[in-house]
Amino acid sequence: MKRSLRLAPFALLLPTLASASVVWKGDFETGNLSQWDREQSVASNRLLVVNSPVREGRYALKVTVHQGDDPINASGNRNELLYLDRAAPGTEYFYKWSTLFPKSFPRSSKWALFTQWHHDGNGGSPPLEFYVVDDQINLRMGGQNGKIVWRAPVQREHWNDFILHVKWSPDANTGFVELYHDGKVVLPKTKVATQYSGQRNYLKMGLYRDSSIAPTGIVFHDGFAMATTLADVLPAPVVDATPNPPTPAPPSTNAPGSVSGPSSDAGSPPTADVPRDSDPISQTPPGSDDSPGSDGIVPGDPTTLGTGMPPAGCGASSTGGAPLLTVVGLTVLALLGRRKLVPARAPRSPRR
Repeated sequence: MKRSLRLAPFALLLPTLASASVVWKGDFETGNLSQWDREQSVASNRLLVVNSPVREGRYALKVTVHQGDDPINASGNRNELLYLDRAAPGTEYFYKWSTLFPKSFPRSSKWALFTQWHHDGNGGSPPLEFYVVDDQINLRMGGQNGKIVWRAPVQREHWNDFILHVKWSPDANTGFVELYHDGKVVLPKTKVATQYSGQRNYLKMGLYRDSSIAPTGIVFHDGFAMATTLADVLPAPVVDATPNPPTPAPPSTNAPGSVSGPSSDAGSPPTADVPRDSDPISQTPPGSDDSPGSDGIVPGDPTTLGTGMPPAGCGASSTGGAPLLTVVGLTVLALLGRRKLVPARAPRSPRR
């Protein structure tokens, strides 16, 4: 117990230390879109901060796209938010966010892109993009002629939790991607070019889809964070504030009134789920019909040119408390009685 108390002041510092490497948050907890640098939307009701559904905190983003939504006079229909980070080659980051596709999200053989890191140039598909086609989520690297390095089926009414680990580089021997989905490593670290030569990337999040898709599209995003360590984007441990009921003590073979010892697992460390690697998906480039569109930014825009467990207890058992108090009480009474019989002695010098 004393050791736990000594560590308590350090435990109070953990929230501050844990957030030290968070570079930026776009989690909408401001209640508006002020964390983001720019909007590309046709109307104010296309990018809404809402309080339901949410993955974490109090707010999330609801994105709506109707056929014909074209805020930048380019290919496809879209409503997106931009964060102009433009990470330098050689930098390495962890990106965390959650995306939910509601029941109404239309199934289509055409592409619908929901998160991308676009390059500085206006033309061509981005070097890193997440999109849906035929009810499959795809992560593609390298633009229209690149490779799909991971895919998974769309689950509607489900929060997809993503952690993307990237080293930015136009060199395939230097750059890499690694992907966690719903707490598991689904794409082990894979060497690949993550930038185009001479260009940097910036984040776009929302919904951007082929203009031939007619039904209204809605997606929800929440909890975006950019950090330099994995620990800063992992979910916070859940602590159960309700104490567990005491475990009945096994029948004792000792004499009545003896004190039960601690259980054998009292000092066992807590266990946690560890992400497990899965077999990497085959890397097959998509056909021309499921390639996201090429335009991404306003042409000629100069500003974009140029990225638990509860704490362990003290080890005391909840059983055996009453016998212990009884023994202590009898001992004190015995000492008091003995003290009356012992003759007074000369006072001793105090301890040093």
